[in-house]
Amino acid sequence: MDMLTIGAFAKACRLSPKALRLYDELDLLPPARVDPDSGYRYYAVTQLERARLVAWLRRLGMPLAEIREVCRLHDRDSTAASREIRAYWARVEAETAVRRDLAAFLVDHLTADSPESGKDIAMLELRYSAHSDTGRVRPANQDTAYAGTRLLAVADGFGPAGGPASSAAVDALRFLDTDEIPAGGVLNLLEDAVRGAAEAVRAVADGADDVGTTLTAALWTGSRLALVHIGDSRVYLLRDGELFRITHDHTMVQSMVDEGRLTAEEAASHPQRALLLKALTGGDADTLPDLRLHDAHPGDRYLLCSDGLPGVVPDDRIHDLLTSQITPDETVEALVGAANKAGGPDNVSCVVADLVEA
Repeated sequence: MDMLTIGAFAKACRLSPKALRLYDELDLLPPARVDPDSGYRYYAVTQLERARLVAWLRRLGMPLAEIREVCRLHDRDSTAASREIRAYWARVEAETAVRRDLAAFLVDHLTADSPESGKDIAMLELRYSAHSDTGRVRPANQDTAYAGTRLLAVADGFGPAGGPASSAAVDALRFLDTDEIPAGGVLNLLEDAVRGAAEAVRAVADGADDVGTTLTAALWTGSRLALVHIGDSRVYLLRDGELFRITHDHTMVQSMVDEGRLTAEEAASHPQRALLLKALTGGDADTLPDLRLHDAHPGDRYLLCSDGLPGVVPDDRIHDLLTSQITPDETVEALVGAANKAGGPDNVSCVVADLVEA
């Protein structure tokens, strides 16, 4: 067996001798042989592949516990190891996006008092409409949709008391629909409001874990939209003729897509596509929502909808309806009508809001 001293091995794999000693103590990368008299470590040339993998993963910022799991998978199945890395990086990107939005908010907040900050800023307002429909199959409507001058919200209830649960969640946010929004801490305000919504849902569910709701809402601050999202209802943005989805589904199949285990096309027909990873339920566990601040432009059109719309109406058709209808009232009616025309297998709720100059 070809052997390398710890110094030569460190140079070949670009890990320091200090790091190699640490990885030996953690049983992540033990040497092939240790001299019984001097305690000097020797490594086999065949260990270079694992050492380089560890070095690359450390440069990604992956924690050592996760690196150990990737190495274990790599020994058996390199494809499984690659899925684990992809899943880790998807989490990093999501966390980075949250920090980026918070940094942008802090920059805006700390410069709000600048003499230049009030110049040439158009006064903007939302023009909106909301509509919720039972659909063609379900016996009752468990969705709730709300639109006001500041607050837009959609909730999709499930379980024996799904309707009251979705209504309770949205009602808990309605106090935000006021003329005055605090200048700072809007994300903290939303997070506190979601805690209140969670308590309201638990009260309705009376301890039943099979009762709950999704909750997706946007709060207009006068210059930006603050978004809160739990579950698989969605927010779409139509800007300059292009359609963007600006929320991420908290579902089992979406996590499998993120990890590379399913394609988007396979996810659309997967039997467990409605299985939620996050929701407000009757249980005691706190659910952390996605929170972000979104830059708003005059002319933006926003769509909040329950999964009863994208479940049967493809994104290109949603795009066509958002661009072809003039008013929010006409648009929500057309979107709900498209879902029902496609069979209406689920309740469907839509909120459409246009950002216009006052």
